[in-house]
Amino acid sequence: MKSDAGHIDAFAAWMEGVMRARGYDIDSPRGGGKTRLAEDAGVHRAAITRLLQRRSMPDLETMRGLSRALGVPVRDVLIRSGKLTEQDLPQPPAPPGPGTAPGGNALSAEQAATALGIPEHRRAAFVRITERLRHGTEPDVNGRAGD
Repeated sequence: MKSDAGHIDAFAAWMEGVMRARGYDIDSPRGGGKTRLAEDAGVHRAAITRLLQRRSMPDLETMRGLSRALGVPVRDVLIRSGKLTEQDLPQPPAPPGPGTAPGGNALSAEQAATALGIPEHRRAAFVRITERLRHGTEPDVNGRAGD
């Protein structure tokens, strides 16, 4: 496990790379990058300076502001800072893709009918037409398989 100084050093080094990649001039004394970042993040410039000088770890509000300004998920900022672990903040499951039910399984025609609110008296026709379209046989205008 890293010491507090180790966390600050590693976190500050990572943040410096992100800041530079986003176009903030944090290296030249009069470059204005620290001031601009502080304004963009809605935090005090001193908080940016303390981080870059490895004097203190930013508080939660500063991390949230930096996350917004730098376009980095707050989850990544918190984990990189050592405040939380990946186990503390697991990734949410990916949303199901089109045509899939939660859990990743393809929707059946019956499930699609239910999800779409097809009335009960029309479900059999919906299922029949859907299955024919899925298997490549197009129904004719009367709902029967065409040639």
